[in-house]
Amino acid sequence: MRLLSIAATGMAAQQMRVEVISNNLANMSTTAYNARRAEFADLHYQQAVRAGTINAADGTVLPAGVQLGLGVRPAAVSMTIAQGAVTETGNELDLAIEGAGYLEVTLPDGRAAYTRDGALKRTGDGLIVTADGYPVVPDITIPEDAQRLSINAEGEVWAYFSDQVAPELLGQFGLTGFVNEKGLEAVGSNLFLETEASGAPIAGTAGEDGLGTFRQGYLEDSSVDSVREITELIEAQRGYELNAKVITAADQMLSATTQIR
Repeated sequence: MRLLSIAATGMAAQQMRVEVISNNLANMSTTAYNARRAEFADLHYQQAVRAGTINAADGTVLPAGVQLGLGVRPAAVSMTIAQGAVTETGNELDLAIEGAGYLEVTLPDGRAAYTRDGALKRTGDGLIVTADGYPVVPDITIPEDAQRLSINAEGEVWAYFSDQVAPELLGQFGLTGFVNEKGLEAVGSNLFLETEASGAPIAGTAGEDGLGTFRQGYLEDSSVDSVREITELIEAQRGYELNAKVITAADQMLSATTQIR
């Protein structure tokens, strides 16, 4: 019976949906996290009777055939691109990106990665890095005698010193855009890698060519909507239970068949 295999694909699909929802809820407090959404597609069909088949000698054709579906399959787990709320922190190295764009960081193996997590830190040498210690591109080093920092909307980093009135420009953070952000590969730690699906990175200046701007002393919150996630969790649970009932019904039907005398 096809019932068992069809219902099994339905249960697996709803289980995967719950896993995605669980990950979203787990990252409710993750800086700049974008919620994911599980997407599904129907499996191929068995054509018991094809539509358009000639049904009589006079050329009459069947307007609709008999197509038996074989279940459901995962199609994608896509990232929902949405701007999270911006919360003030007061930390001079916290940067929220308002609009499109990613900060570029350099991984230990030399590859470029991209992030919207602006909770930046400084090393003992004054280099500005991510929370995991990855340098932000371009390398900007804060002098030991700098009293405070100012980062404007365009990403320019200015340092103020006690012995001079005018600030000193240390460098400028840029932003990187992608044609298809959903095609980026998430590798954890709020980092993404370029893929063929995302397209090549497009480096630019904050506030230009459709890229966002920086806001110092703020961080972007997760875009997860907890109410929506709980609603979808209930739907997925009900879907799983219904598919389980189909398997129970199939088992009862098979038992009835074997007991025929």
